[in-house]
Amino acid sequence: MDQTGTPESPERAYAEFRAARDHLLRHRGDLDGARRFPRPQAEYFNWALDWFDREARPEGGENRSVALRVVDLAPDGSTVAETALTFAQLSDRSDQVADWLRGLGVRRGDRILLLLGNQVALWEVMLAAIKLGAVVIPASTLLAPEDLADRVARGDVRHVIAESGLTGGFAGIDGDWTRIAVGAQVPGWLRYAESADHRLPTEGFVPDGPTRADDPLLLYFTSGTTSRPKLVQHTHRSYPVGHLSTMYWIGLRPGDVHLNVSSPGWAKHAWSNFFAPWNAGAEILIVNQPRFSARPLLDTLVRCEVTSFCAPPTVWRMLVLEKLSDWQPSLRELVGAGEPLNPEIIERVQEAWGVTLRDGFGQTETTAQVGNPPQFPVKPGSMGVPLPGYEVALVDAVSGAVVTEPGAEGELCLPLDSSPLGLMTGYQQDPERQAEATAGGFYHTGDVAFRDADGYLTYVGRTDDVFKSSDYRISPFELESVLIEHPSVAEAAVVPSPDPVRLSVPKAFVVLVPGATADRETAGSVLAFARERLAPYKRVRRLEFAELPKTVSGKIRRVELRGREADLHGGPEAPARGELEFWEEDFTG
Repeated sequence: MDQTGTPESPERAYAEFRAARDHLLRHRGDLDGARRFPRPQAEYFNWALDWFDREARPEGGENRSVALRVVDLAPDGSTVAETALTFAQLSDRSDQVADWLRGLGVRRGDRILLLLGNQVALWEVMLAAIKLGAVVIPASTLLAPEDLADRVARGDVRHVIAESGLTGGFAGIDGDWTRIAVGAQVPGWLRYAESADHRLPTEGFVPDGPTRADDPLLLYFTSGTTSRPKLVQHTHRSYPVGHLSTMYWIGLRPGDVHLNVSSPGWAKHAWSNFFAPWNAGAEILIVNQPRFSARPLLDTLVRCEVTSFCAPPTVWRMLVLEKLSDWQPSLRELVGAGEPLNPEIIERVQEAWGVTLRDGFGQTETTAQVGNPPQFPVKPGSMGVPLPGYEVALVDAVSGAVVTEPGAEGELCLPLDSSPLGLMTGYQQDPERQAEATAGGFYHTGDVAFRDADGYLTYVGRTDDVFKSSDYRISPFELESVLIEHPSVAEAAVVPSPDPVRLSVPKAFVVLVPGATADRETAGSVLAFARERLAPYKRVRRLEFAELPKTVSGKIRRVELRGREADLHGGPEAPARGELEFWEEDFTG
């Protein structure tokens, strides 16, 4: 507030954000200079109202640059539909949606569960919710009904906006919450299409009051080693302002066309399909495919003159199977995140397009913390250096001391007294996990890295047992909890099994109850049982009947199982199998 005790003007919030953004754009290639950017300090800030709308209508004009382009492809790669909206159009449309939602009872602080694919309504609702001061809970379209029920209950959801074809997942979930369907009419659900007929008052959309920068904005459910996903809360400061670091890492500029391969519901979607591009004033390009196919994606990338492209390493591994030199895109920036990038992939992309593919690191709990910025020397295998807004310390897991020797490993941590730019406000409803994550004056990422003499950080692995499969984080506990519900399963341990395409796939080591037979029939039954109860990205794809190695206290030694899998399936030869190992492919075709 100012000295009179009233909220600062929106002009201050806009000016501060603009100054920070422009400083980072000016210091492209000058990391030391970029790190000295002026951090926005305004107590009140609403990114959609104070930044997006101001950029959409500069000085009373109209920004007719394309803000969002959605391209829908058919299975054969042909274009089925293409929709483009300007910044001004999205500003107006989100005003209309916000006022319509307010008429349906959406109020400041209400929690909205959003279950939408990559369709225009997703961006309209996100902007509208920010303007209303509502809290958005993004959800993956792959979630099972049990996952949705958990999110509605623990998220204290007041409103659900979902694709019509996904509303069946909410059947049986009771509660007094608004139901809005995007698409065809669904009995018992309101139609989102009706928002297009809503008439704004003469004065337009008027917010019900100022938004504090530290008010909650987003709640993400993220997998962990506990029995339930954690709730990560971000504010109107931590993600909109925080993603200035992501903008800088990607190298986005005003007028760019940015393509990011990511599914809604995950934090990376907000990173590169919402905040970072629009912080820069760039166009967001979305390419929807019924099933991923490299060639149509590359064709569209060229046709739409994409200048910056982000994809997880899983996608990059599929792309380099093509002869990339057959495509000559307009690319200036290439980045990857979600898993460590293989140096061979970086080399092949460089040879084909003459552009360096750069790695980066962040979490749902933060924005981009570490990365290889544009025009910064890249070291193969390294994920880069701390980005503007972040200081990084490596902390010894045993002593808790900061590790400074080059090459020494430590947990990647953020000193809390450095005010990490995009750090969450905390894990909601989980004080024990929150205390653990912020112990000793650090935010603990749970990831291990080492730093070389030049300050480059190289990722080593997780401190816990969570692993990545096709860029999705998998919690062994969640999968094991389902497996032991099968009548023949006594115990189960899930670890990553190396896979040439997905990096790794979930593999279950299973101990059967007395009387059950360790054979193909039982394996097929257990895999089918799990498949019916887990979201597709969590699917157990390999199973082996075996005894589980344990500590003296009875805890399963997953580290031993992971090492065994690396030895068995991680080599260049054709994957071997355990004596009583069965794969999902054995039961298809």
